[in-house]
Amino acid sequence: MKLSVVVPCYNEEAVVTRFDAALRAVLERLGVAYEVCYVDDGSADGTLARLRGLAQQHRATTRYLSFSRNFGKEPAMLAGLRAATGDAVILMDADLQHPPELIERMLDLYQLGHDQVVAKRSRDGDRRLRTALSRLYYRAVNTWVDVELTDGVGDFRLLSRKAVDALLSLPEYNRFSKGLFSWIGFDTVTFDYRNAARGAGETKWRFGALVNYGIDGMLSFNCRPLRLAIYAGLGLAALATVYTLWIIGAAVVGGVTAPGYVTLVAIIVGLGGLQMVMLGLIGEYIGRIYYETKRRPHFLLKEADGPPPAPETTDATAGSQAR
Repeated sequence: MKLSVVVPCYNEEAVVTRFDAALRAVLERLGVAYEVCYVDDGSADGTLARLRGLAQQHRATTRYLSFSRNFGKEPAMLAGLRAATGDAVILMDADLQHPPELIERMLDLYQLGHDQVVAKRSRDGDRRLRTALSRLYYRAVNTWVDVELTDGVGDFRLLSRKAVDALLSLPEYNRFSKGLFSWIGFDTVTFDYRNAARGAGETKWRFGALVNYGIDGMLSFNCRPLRLAIYAGLGLAALATVYTLWIIGAAVVGGVTAPGYVTLVAIIVGLGGLQMVMLGLIGEYIGRIYYETKRRPHFLLKEADGPPPAPETTDATAGSQAR
């Protein structure tokens, strides 16, 4: 058996060397054949130089890919999965919040026949407000999306070759890996671990990035917000009809009066805001279709140590090759 460890990196100069030493100590102790594939996501610090040094020092077991710019973590994970050649692949971050010591447990569960071995972190050390908002988000999103998302479950997991091939067969440009991991299914087992602090550096997940990521999760695996727009429109039409009948009845009984300026303004503002929200939802879906139709690659490589990952295959390229 050969194990591949895929590690996306973005501005991890301060910690990546420590991470590599900790990871390698665990893998050497386990005595498993392995490769470590680092993916530099267009870092602005000295991360790439550190990766070059690690690849030179451990040439037989280490390789790296470097993007031409920052494309994001999703493309970085995709590039690593394409480059991985192992029978099983572990995805983990370089900031030491994914403890390398858990790899042994992952391998034990993999040997029992599981295609996905998922590490679920606790919320120890997180702020109470962030914890509460996260739990509320996952409760809400699981009533909307067509797959199940679990609080505390992220990218830290082991995937069998069968699961990796299934992920690589999904061609969409807008990728939300949490949903994709759940969508492919296969035999999955989850275990808990205590939340760990970053080894060094600063988190890349600011509030705005978390909000955008949450919106991606809401929209990537369902069309229910569009259906909600239809229901909201029907409901408002019904309310307008009832209100119109009430106004006519009041005019017949008590005569015509001209109050209601505040009510009129409130209704106009409220309906205008609702319309803007619905237009925004429609725009999000149209924007995703727009990006899908462009068929741009998920990333561009600036530098690679060893063979580059397999190229993307699309219906268009397949058709041109056939001709």
